[in-house]
Amino acid sequence: MEYRQLGRTGLRVSEIGYGAWGIGASQWKGAQEDESVAALRRAIELGVNFVDTARGYGESERIVGSVLREHPDVLVATKVPPKNMVWPAPDGLHPDETFPGEHVRASLETSLQASGLDHFDVLQLHVWSDEWVGTGDWLETVAALKDEGKIRFFGVSINDYQPENALALVRSSAVDTVQVIHNAWHQQPEEQLLGACEEHGVGVIVRVALDEGGLTGRITAGATFPEGDFRTTYFGGDRPAQVEQHVTALVEDLGIDVDALPDVALRYVLDHPAVSTVIAGMRTVRNVERNAATSDGRRLTEEQRAVIRRHRWERNFYRAIDAED
Repeated sequence: MEYRQLGRTGLRVSEIGYGAWGIGASQWKGAQEDESVAALRRAIELGVNFVDTARGYGESERIVGSVLREHPDVLVATKVPPKNMVWPAPDGLHPDETFPGEHVRASLETSLQASGLDHFDVLQLHVWSDEWVGTGDWLETVAALKDEGKIRFFGVSINDYQPENALALVRSSAVDTVQVIHNAWHQQPEEQLLGACEEHGVGVIVRVALDEGGLTGRITAGATFPEGDFRTTYFGGDRPAQVEQHVTALVEDLGIDVDALPDVALRYVLDHPAVSTVIAGMRTVRNVERNAATSDGRRLTEEQRAVIRRHRWERNFYRAIDAED
């Protein structure tokens, strides 16, 4: 496992981190707790030292805490949901509606209790709007929580497919990390955000590097998911067929088998020097072992990167199909 600096925090994090949304069994259906625990333990054995969870991930904080209490050297981040429970954050809201200080503190205390941990290494706001820079009392609360030793660093999870909606925050020096969607199709963060983070020493945590499964090659026309699983919406309508078409074109141009696509997709994101870690969702030991193997120091060739750049495909599958018209 290779390690990188998490911005200016002084922390060294594994290139492959552990995304713990899926193991919470709330919006991702089918997770079995014993299997989730085995997967997380195997990840730690393979050198993964950064785990990302959230208050809104069902039982995830509890499961993560049950394992990490035995591994105090593993770094863990969690997130505070917005008080109004609206994802993503729309324009025009004051932070008193989304992240008033007392809400940030109360959410953290609940997360600490649920996990059984005495602190979190990174506390993140689960949505963000650059309109909030310099307003509200959230930053004062964050500073107090740092002083109390309940958190070490502060970050935000940037709204889906809005990488420029954190540039003011990054340049303000008020944030230690940002979490952002970045993958072989969604290349927009490379235009401004990643460079700004590198310039200002802000750690970058990449999420959705495999497009919620779209870049694994396993989403094909007619794909179905368990009732209540968020992917029934994300991959609704003809979206699986669109994904299959794009995957087929990409692997043909790269000259690889479709089974090699997840590895190549992870390497593409890791190629950018601003990226600190990629939090892959891994609910099984098999997925842990496959993703961890990507962190071996090898990088894509310039020719491979050029091919992937030509397959840029910007779209937002989190939006309901009837909202796209």
